[in-house]
Amino acid sequence: MSHFRPIELKHASRLLNHGPTILITSQDEHTERRNVMAAAWSMPVEFEPPRVAIVVDKTAWSRDLIERSGKFGIVIPGIAAVNWTWAVGSVSGRVEDKFNCYGIPVVQGPVLGLPLIEAKCLAWMECRLLPATAAQEKYDTLFGEVVSAAADERAFVEGRWQFDDGKLNTLHHLGAGTFISSGKRIIAGE
Repeated sequence: MSHFRPIELKHASRLLNHGPTILITSQDEHTERRNVMAAAWSMPVEFEPPRVAIVVDKTAWSRDLIERSGKFGIVIPGIAAVNWTWAVGSVSGRVEDKFNCYGIPVVQGPVLGLPLIEAKCLAWMECRLLPATAAQEKYDTLFGEVVSAAADERAFVEGRWQFDDGKLNTLHHLGAGTFISSGKRIIAGE
């Protein structure tokens, strides 16, 4: 007997999307207002040059900041940042600076000057927004070219994640404030 049951189509994306939850950072260059939001939908789309796709709702303040400035940051939080991740994904930054509100320490990106986070996080990327595409205009997808990146050397070694089954693991959002962390590494053929 099969254990498979139909699911509501509104949950279909969750079958694929158990990659790391990310924090998207942005900044208005004229007013220096900044923002950070949590997102579950991101993916690499090209290796050379490195390009990524993120999903940011057209009504989100982050989307406005990204489109006006032409840049965004991606931060990959570790499990120690679960409360920040949930908090910044639950409220808008239009009224108040979420970095200040939640006591999130910021480092400045070396190429684009974006607000980035290293404390309790595992990696970050600075991205230049690519010119608008039909997908960007029709959907909530934005594409960016990675211009700088850094990772915690304890968690990302020689170009690969080396999760330790401890605090140096990525977060994965399952919905409604529930997360899991990356687990045990398994190597094929062993």
